[in-house]
Amino acid sequence: MSDKQLAVGAWEALFRAQVTVMRELTACFPSGDISFNEYDVLFNLSNQPERRARIKDLTRHLLLTQPSISRLVDRLAAKDIIEKSSDPNDGRGIVVAMTEHGAEVFRTTAVSHADAITRRVGSSLDADELRLLIDLCTKLRLGRDTGPAEPRSATESASQPVGASAS
Repeated sequence: MSDKQLAVGAWEALFRAQVTVMRELTACFPSGDISFNEYDVLFNLSNQPERRARIKDLTRHLLLTQPSISRLVDRLAAKDIIEKSSDPNDGRGIVVAMTEHGAEVFRTTAVSHADAITRRVGSSLDADELRLLIDLCTKLRLGRDTGPAEPRSATESASQPVGASAS
């Protein structure tokens, strides 16, 4: 098999695995308070200092367009899960921050979602394979050779007190 065929085959396998797992996780998502996409906004906010970020910065981490993110943010603000304010450094920009209520909704959802991830992904791969998968995906994401990754999981984000930063 040529290098090109190997690369395309690897991409195809990765893509199909991601689609399959995401469909399964979306189907069993604990959707009581927030949608899967709203959870993604909160997950990304949970990884920011003071659980606060500009919408423009969130756009870089989400697989949604800025208008879609703006609508999600409006829905989350209406539920008192996040609060919006003007960016003091950019009059046109908006900063969003997770509220205390939002942090609780995120924690509760993150624990259930992490359990579903563990059942689906953790039951398919052993510990060594999971570590290898993390390293390979990190290497692909960064586009260069990297050492072992130390990703911050949903449960680590959820268990951390509001305002605490990851170490």
